[in-house]
Amino acid sequence: MAVFIILSLCSVLVIGLGEGGTGRQEGVEREDKPGQPPHCPSISPSAQPQTHTGQSQLFADLSQDELTAVMSFLTQQLGPGLVDAAQARPSDNCVYSVELQLPPKAAALAHLDRGRPPPPREALAIVFFGGQPQPNVSELVVGPLPHPSYIRDVTVERHGGPLPYHRRPVPIREYLDIDQMIFDRELPQAAGLLHHCCFYQRQRRNLVTMNTAPRGLQSGDRATWFGLYYNISGAGVYLHPVGLELLVDHKALDPARWAIQKVFFQGHYYENLAQLEDQFEAGLVNVVLIPDNGTGGSWSLKSQVSPGPVPPLQFYPQGPRFSVQGSQVASSLWTFSFGLGAFSGPRVFDIRFQGERVAYEVSVQEALTVYGGNSPSALRSRYTDGGFGLGHFSSPLTHGVDCPYLATYVDWHFLLESQAPKTIRDAFCVFEQNQGFPLRRHHSDVYSHYFGGLTETVLVVRSVSTMLNYDYVWDIVFHPNGAMEVKFHATGYISSAFLFGAARRYGNQVGQHTLGTAHTHSAHFKVDLDVGGLENWVWAEDMTFVPTAVPWSPEHWMQRLQVNRKLLETEEQAAFPFGSTHPRYLYLASNHSNKWGHPRGYRIQMLSFAGEPLPQNSSMERAFSWGRYQLAVTQRKEEEPSSTSIYNLNDPWTPTVDFTDFINNETVAGQDLVAWVTAGFLHIPHAEDIPNTVTVGNGVGFFLRPYNFFDQDPSSDSADSIYFRGDQDAKACEVNPLACLPQAAACVPDLPAFSHGGFSHN
Repeated sequence: MAVFIILSLCSVLVIGLGEGGTGRQEGVEREDKPGQPPHCPSISPSAQPQTHTGQSQLFADLSQDELTAVMSFLTQQLGPGLVDAAQARPSDNCVYSVELQLPPKAAALAHLDRGRPPPPREALAIVFFGGQPQPNVSELVVGPLPHPSYIRDVTVERHGGPLPYHRRPVPIREYLDIDQMIFDRELPQAAGLLHHCCFYQRQRRNLVTMNTAPRGLQSGDRATWFGLYYNISGAGVYLHPVGLELLVDHKALDPARWAIQKVFFQGHYYENLAQLEDQFEAGLVNVVLIPDNGTGGSWSLKSQVSPGPVPPLQFYPQGPRFSVQGSQVASSLWTFSFGLGAFSGPRVFDIRFQGERVAYEVSVQEALTVYGGNSPSALRSRYTDGGFGLGHFSSPLTHGVDCPYLATYVDWHFLLESQAPKTIRDAFCVFEQNQGFPLRRHHSDVYSHYFGGLTETVLVVRSVSTMLNYDYVWDIVFHPNGAMEVKFHATGYISSAFLFGAARRYGNQVGQHTLGTAHTHSAHFKVDLDVGGLENWVWAEDMTFVPTAVPWSPEHWMQRLQVNRKLLETEEQAAFPFGSTHPRYLYLASNHSNKWGHPRGYRIQMLSFAGEPLPQNSSMERAFSWGRYQLAVTQRKEEEPSSTSIYNLNDPWTPTVDFTDFINNETVAGQDLVAWVTAGFLHIPHAEDIPNTVTVGNGVGFFLRPYNFFDQDPSSDSADSIYFRGDQDAKACEVNPLACLPQAAACVPDLPAFSHGGFSHN
């Protein structure tokens, strides 16, 4: 079987050999046999164990030992009444989650830039106190690590008061108890109907429940609509609604007091399942029979054709040109630390290009989907996925599909709904990739003959959040000209609803009884740029045409294009709602200039085709009011670490964090600034979304591009550059390094055996 190899130019040039593979784990070299091409210098690069020292320790996610130490300390300090969150009932006390408490920026920079001692390493624990007279949620800072000795309750400091208990996330135990209630207590009341429509048998779980949010109609509610779907093994259950939906009130601390508030079945509402069964037995229910043979090829991700030739493969003929040590990545151009927030998702810190910091933090804040439909589960669904956990629900990356086969893969340790740490294997991948496209090039046939160019090679950090049906692919991409790119793609299964009535107003029919419901995807990002230092200004530039008399012929007029420049002074001026005019060039700049007299800046260039934001007269809009803005720049404040809160999901009517509070007309001139960026798209599911939505055309994000930050393009001096004149022999290695490829890349990649991270958090 032929193997087609894409040679990564940046990885094969002889002149780049000295830069490659610094700090990477060396594999055991295979012995090369005479007459056969040698193996490339290393096996697939592997991340070093998470034994962090120096600056990498500041932003590194907690290790297994640290998580264990924190949990042990909390157990000692909070007393014997603490219950394992995996088994805890609403009336119990339990530690819901433990993750890294990020250090204050001032203390971090004092260590990174001025050699001061590092700030104490701390953890943030979220604790459910269901066993208290006034149940509540508390946030506790624990430190210093690795040997904790103190707990500091920061709930009031952060949120102005105790966190109401109904805002807490729904743990797995609560979902399991709801399922038990539905299947053991409720569904048997409608056994005749369900057997007729849906092949129901009490002892055979051929149905599964699907969760929705928000949970109710007003603050204080904890009532969730659950849709029922066929449990199709090995295929997407999300495409097989049977038309039954149940509104479960699960606010009571005692699960025995939970109740069904309303029933929806195939277009009609009922008070309870007993009423539905009575009307069915009386012949008053028009039942649509739903076949359960969803194992056909149209629903499965298993291809119906045999494997073909092996796809193209990228490899590093002279070893990788980057290193991963713990949470730190270093290449000849870029250094940064990466990690995962258990709820917020991927993030990078202390991002430096050629040794100079350009950003302190770039991080995902939230992912939002807003659905439409004519069934209760669809018509009110607004999912803020941070409330479920964009980091928590990261999935193992499959080698050769989610990332290049020879990427560096890194595990992630977490503690959530458990007394012991768990691990997601291969939660990150890091790789350098030849884009197969020139970053720049020119071929001159005029005045002089020469060619000059540079292939586009990028350094990528990737993770994937699987939020039940949808998979979000998160990329942070580092370019050789000093630009960064942040983007996310949506794939996975669409959410669907039972097709009835005027369903096509809300999407497209994608199955015999299945509606693909229209929805919007939005993601919010925090961009803490430090352009030439902490003090930055916000500039807006655009174009206009100005009527002008032709200088050499004043009786004639022309429209002359000119640049408009405006220095934005306040947060209101630097906030751009959807639908408003947005400057095509918006950049943060220092008060230092390049040699041409322009302020050194970084431009924020958005790539988004977001749907309409939720109208502001919606009772829950303030929970994701960041969605009002394409872009907003505010003063950076430690007390405004995130644009959202995990508690907004279950109480959007009284949001714990309202992003509009960040925008209060303070100055943005000469301040430490944060840009908050929204990127998204409207998705109207269609036939080609079956069985899965593809990433093509479903990716959005933004660029951070140098704008007069340098005196010229920094990639012009890249060691990967190619230049030759018409009077030179382009086939000579000393003229054109590409001519050396037959020697420089004359090796066979040493491919490790395929491995996969599994299907449960170990």
